[in-house]
Amino acid sequence: MKREQVFEFFRRLAENNPSPTTELESDNAYQLLVAVVLSAQATDASVNIATRPLFERVTTPQQMIDFGEERLRQAIKTIGLFNTKAKNVIALSRALIERHDGEVPRTREELQALPGVGRKTANVVLNTAFGEETFAVDTHVFRVCNRTGLAPGKTVEEVEAKLERLVPQPFRRDAHHWLILHGRYTCKARLPECWRCPVIDLCRYKPKTPPPEERAKSSAARSARRASSATRTEKGRTASTPTANRSRSRPNRLP
Repeated sequence: MKREQVFEFFRRLAENNPSPTTELESDNAYQLLVAVVLSAQATDASVNIATRPLFERVTTPQQMIDFGEERLRQAIKTIGLFNTKAKNVIALSRALIERHDGEVPRTREELQALPGVGRKTANVVLNTAFGEETFAVDTHVFRVCNRTGLAPGKTVEEVEAKLERLVPQPFRRDAHHWLILHGRYTCKARLPECWRCPVIDLCRYKPKTPPPEERAKSSAARSARRASSATRTEKGRTASTPTANRSRSRPNRLP
């Protein structure tokens, strides 16, 4: 996309959702960090279900260590990879106490040095907890950037680098939230809802998905054509079938 198109792209997303934010529930930076770690290969909704009762009892790294890995494992067992995640959360909580006086660090390098924390997690925490202009690229952001042509790339790192260069002010602070939410609710993986997309004319995705009513008509028409074709085929087979007990004429043999 051209720079003026990029600006218009985010202007429209911002107009539709002026105050985007993460859907992960938390009351402080530490809880947010834990929630983001738990959200790997899991939905935000499933993480919130598990963390609501957990975060009522645990608000600090020390409280998490006191809570213990076994009880944490039971608390998050509905989330995928819960064994590994429980171990990482306890380990990162201990690291926060030992290295950062129990506080969540505010640099990407220090965050990524914590157990279970990758670049995406660090970017989410820096952006959401501390207001940094970072671009966390998850599966939704990666899909939207490639499908629309906003910031195409073969890797998440390549997409992040392009977003870093392309996204203009005043949209940099909330850009990755708009992209995540757009990918989660409109530009869906299996069936993008193009008919209600605010940036449809800027998007390079060619097979635009029609509205449900048009798809229903098209599906009905295809079904009718298939039924008609099947009927014609069956009639043709019936007509070509010899009548029972009817003798077939044979050609005369040459002398």
